[in-house]
Amino acid sequence: MELTRRSLLKAAAISSAMIAAGCAQKEVATPELKEPEKDPVEVKAQSIEPDEWKTSVCRYCGTGCGVLVGVKDKKVIAVKGDPENRSNRGLNCIKGYYLGKILFGKDRLTKPLIREDNSKKRTMDGFREASWEEALDLVASKIKEARAEGPNGAAFWGSGQMTVHEGYVMSKFWKAGLKSNCIDPNARLCMASAVVGFMTTFNSDEPMGCYDDLDLADTFVTWGANMAEMHPVLYSRIAARKLSGTDVKHYDLTTYHTMTSENADKVLIFRPQTDLAIANCIANYLIQTDSYDKQFVKDHCQFFGGTEDLGHTWDDNYDASEIGQKVMGHEEITFEDYKERVSVYTFDYVAELSGVPAADLEALAKEFADPNRKVMSTWTMGVNQHTRGTWMNNLIYSVHLLAGKISQPGCGPFSLTGQPSACGTAREVGVFSHRLPADLVVGNPDHRKFTELIWNLPEGYLEENGVDKPGFHTIKMFRELGNGNVKFLWSMANNWAQTLPKTNRYRGIDENGKGVIDGFIVVSEVYPTRSTEMANVVFPAAMWVEREGMFGNAERRNAIFEKCQEPPGEAKWDVWTMVQLAKRVLEGEKIGEKDAFDVLFGKDGTDIWDYANNDLIDEHEACEKLWNEYRLFTAPHLHPNTEVQEMGAKLKTRAKELGPYSEYLKQHGMRWPVREKNGKWLETKWRYANGKQEDGYDEIGIELMGDGKKKYKDLDFYKSWEDHKPRIYFRPFEEHAEVPDEEYPMWLCTGRVLEHWHSGSMTRRVPELHRAVPEALCEIHPDDAAAIGIQDKDYVIVESRRGKTRVKATTTGRGKPPKGLVYVPFFAEETMINDTTLDVHCPLSKEPDYKKCAVKVYKA
Repeated sequence: MELTRRSLLKAAAISSAMIAAGCAQKEVATPELKEPEKDPVEVKAQSIEPDEWKTSVCRYCGTGCGVLVGVKDKKVIAVKGDPENRSNRGLNCIKGYYLGKILFGKDRLTKPLIREDNSKKRTMDGFREASWEEALDLVASKIKEARAEGPNGAAFWGSGQMTVHEGYVMSKFWKAGLKSNCIDPNARLCMASAVVGFMTTFNSDEPMGCYDDLDLADTFVTWGANMAEMHPVLYSRIAARKLSGTDVKHYDLTTYHTMTSENADKVLIFRPQTDLAIANCIANYLIQTDSYDKQFVKDHCQFFGGTEDLGHTWDDNYDASEIGQKVMGHEEITFEDYKERVSVYTFDYVAELSGVPAADLEALAKEFADPNRKVMSTWTMGVNQHTRGTWMNNLIYSVHLLAGKISQPGCGPFSLTGQPSACGTAREVGVFSHRLPADLVVGNPDHRKFTELIWNLPEGYLEENGVDKPGFHTIKMFRELGNGNVKFLWSMANNWAQTLPKTNRYRGIDENGKGVIDGFIVVSEVYPTRSTEMANVVFPAAMWVEREGMFGNAERRNAIFEKCQEPPGEAKWDVWTMVQLAKRVLEGEKIGEKDAFDVLFGKDGTDIWDYANNDLIDEHEACEKLWNEYRLFTAPHLHPNTEVQEMGAKLKTRAKELGPYSEYLKQHGMRWPVREKNGKWLETKWRYANGKQEDGYDEIGIELMGDGKKKYKDLDFYKSWEDHKPRIYFRPFEEHAEVPDEEYPMWLCTGRVLEHWHSGSMTRRVPELHRAVPEALCEIHPDDAAAIGIQDKDYVIVESRRGKTRVKATTTGRGKPPKGLVYVPFFAEETMINDTTLDVHCPLSKEPDYKKCAVKVYKA
C-alpha cells in the first residue's frame, strides 16, 4: 500500500502531540493491507477524537491563519486549519501543520528565576529558582529605582507576538502609570517603516485592501518579499490566481533569486538600495508617457517633497543632531515640481545604477500604465528593513496613486507583516514610543486629551508628566542600555539578544555595550533563549493557547484564540504579571485624588482587579473588559461622555471602528473598520471605497467621515487630512550607509527560511522542522565559492566591521545569490549572524537595515 506524504505527516504530527500531552489514543484495528482503498495511517490519524475543537489563530507570522485546536483531557492534541477563518480558508503552511508541538518542548520555563551572579550573563548559569512573590517584589523595587533616574531610566521592549490585551495593558501601565514613553515593540525592527510610510502618505496606518485582492489582481509585484517561504499561504493564492486567470503576471524585484522568483514571469535582480531609483523610474515613465491617471490625481492626490541628504544614523545621538531633527520635514510642491524631480530617473540611468535591464524596467512600468490591468504590490522586510525604508514605502504608494490603482478590488499596495499581531498589538494599541491607541500619537494635544478622557485621567495629565514627547525608540533604547543610561529593561515575547543587529554590542561584548551587563534586565519567556541568558530575572510565561488572547493580522483582521490548556508549572499569563507589578509599583501613588492603580486597572478604571482575593479577575472576563475599554477609542459614539463622542468624531477614530468582543469569536475574526448595519456586524475589505457594506466596501465610513462630494472611482480618503488627499512624495535615491569595498567586498543579506520562524526558539523545538533544516547555511554564488577555495558544505567565516561568525556554505541552496552577495538566515543561535549586521536605521522610522552590509567571506 502506498502511503501519501500528507497522511504520514498528519499522523506523525497528531500522534506526537498526543504523546507529548500525555494522552491516550483510541484503540483501533489496523486495516489489512489487502484493502488498497484504505490508508492505515490516515485511518489511525482520523481515529484520534478530541473532546472538542476550539477556535484559535496561528502563533507564527502576520498572515494570521485561523486554526482549530483539538483538546482532549484538557490538553492540546491536534491542530488543523480553520475553514471559517477568511484569512487562510483552512490552509496551513508546514509550520502551522506542526503548531501544537511548540507547547511541549522539554525545556519549558516553569518557575521564576533570579540571577545571583552577574558575571555569568550570556549563559544560563548563575540563576536560582524563586517564588513569584519574591521575583515580583524584586522587579518592582528595581522599576522604582530606575524611575528615580528619570522617565527613560526604566524601559519596556514589547512585541508583535504579545496579544492585543497584553499590549494594551502594558501601554496603559507604562504611559499613564509609570509616566514614561520609554516603551517600544520589536515591530520597530520589522514594520516601523511601513507605519511611517502609511502615516506620511495617508495619515492613517495599515493597508486599505485585503487578501481578497490576491484572488483578483492581473499583475503582482513583489518588492523585496520572498512570499513563497515567508508567507506561503498567501503565496499559494498568487499561484492559484495565475493558474485560474488569463494573462496574470508576476514581477519579482529582489536582490537575489529566491523561491518566490521560481514562478515569477520576470525577475528583476537589482543592486541593493537601488529599489529607490526603480520606483522613481516607474513614476517618471507614467508622467513622461502621459499614462498616469489624470482624473485620479486631480481628485485624490497632492504632491510633497521632504528633507533630503539625510546621511546615516551611525552616531548614538543622530536624532538630536541638526539633520536628525529635520528628517520629518516636508513641504507641498506642484505637479510640475514633482515631474521635474523624477525626470532624471530614466530607464537608461536606472538600468546602469541598478543592474536591471532597461527593457525589464519598461515592461514593469507598462503594467502600472495599462488602465485595464489591476496591479497589486506586496512587500515585507526587503522594503522595510532599509536605511530609506520610509521613503521606499512612500514611493510604492506614489506609483499606485499615480496609476489610480488603489483601494479597489484587485488593486493596491499591500504591506505584509511578519508577526501575528504586529498590527493588532504593536501598532494599534500604542506600544510604540510615540503612539497611543487608534492612530493617536503622544505629540498631539487633542490625541492626549482624548486618551485622558477614556482612561479617566485628569485633563493635562499626560503633558504634565512628560508623556507628550516620544521616548526611546528600539535602537536608541538598547544603545542607551549599552551606555549605562537605561538602568532597567523588561522584554516580553521577543529574543532581542539574537535578533537585534550588531548583537556584540547588545550582549555586552563591545566596550559601548557594557551597560547591558550592569543593567537590571527582566525577560518574560517560555523557553531559554539568548535573551534569557542576559536576564537578572526570568518570568515563565503562558504560551499561545495556554491563555485567551487576540491577534491582529496584516489585513486588519482581529481574531480571538481560546484558552485550551493550562500553562506548565508556575508559568503565568503576561497580563497577570503586568497587573501584579503595577499593583506593587504604583502602591501609594495618586492620579488626581484617587489611587493610581484603581484608576488604571481597578474599580475606577478597567475594573479587572478582584479586591477580595487580591488578584486578577477571571481571565475571559478580564479580556472582555480590556477589549471594551480599548474599543471605545475606535467607537467613541458608544461612550456615555458627550465630550468623548465629540472629540472622537473630530479625530475620526471610527476609521478604525471595532466590534463587540463576542462577535470576533462568532465570526472567526473580522477586518476593521467593523460596522453595524441592520443588526449585523460587518467587516470592511476595501477602505475608502464606496459601495455596499455587505459587499465589503466602506459605505458607512464614507457616510460618517467623507466630505459628501462625488469623486472619481467613488473613493474618499477621509483620513487623509482636511482635503481628503493622500500625498505623493518625491523621495530620491540616496546610497546605502555601507557598500562593499576592497576590504569587505561582498553584500550580506539576512532573513528567514520556510521551516523556521524568527530566532527559532519555537520551531527548533519541533523535531520535524528541526530535522528538515537543522542548521543555518550561507548561500553563495559558485564563482564566489571557487574564488575563496571552498567546496559545498565547507565552513566559512562571514566577517564585517562589527563581528564575524562561522557558518557552513552552500552553492546549491534554495536561494541563488548573484555574484558578490551572500545570504544567511538568523534562526540559528549557534551561528549568530547578527553579530555582523548594522544597527544603522532609517532616520524617519528608526528601523534598522538587516538586508545589506559589507562583509568578507573566507574559508574557516
